[in-house]
Amino acid sequence: MQKLTRTVTLTVALTLISGCSYFGVYKRDLAQGNLVTADMAEQLQPGMTRQQVVNLMGSPMLEAPFDAQQWDYVYRLDEAYGGIEQRRLTLTFQGNRLADIDRHGDFSRPPSVANERGIGPTDSAGEQAGNLLNVRPEDD
Repeated sequence: MQKLTRTVTLTVALTLISGCSYFGVYKRDLAQGNLVTADMAEQLQPGMTRQQVVNLMGSPMLEAPFDAQQWDYVYRLDEAYGGIEQRRLTLTFQGNRLADIDRHGDFSRPPSVANERGIGPTDSAGEQAGNLLNVRPEDD
């Protein structure tokens, strides 16, 4: 009887600490695409050349396959324990010049990833040096 009790206890303990445990799994935020901030979008002006846009925004996430005159900059953040944040900036060119700027999503605040501590490089002393948006943790 004592051997059966040990076996059952061990089985239950192994089940609880295994990968199929009751406690769940770790999730993390998943950011994809081009990081598009309000500052970047505000600097865009009709009449800019394609090269000026690339220098400011980086290369586009999507170029329309049948119309080389349209570029899309897409940013999507799938928060682990929250919702989905998506921003899209569609730029339309006439020839080599920017003609139209179409925004989708909330550009009024920085992406949620910018507010988290621990993102980005550290200096030699192990202090946070900033993150993708060059924001230091003490700037929060």
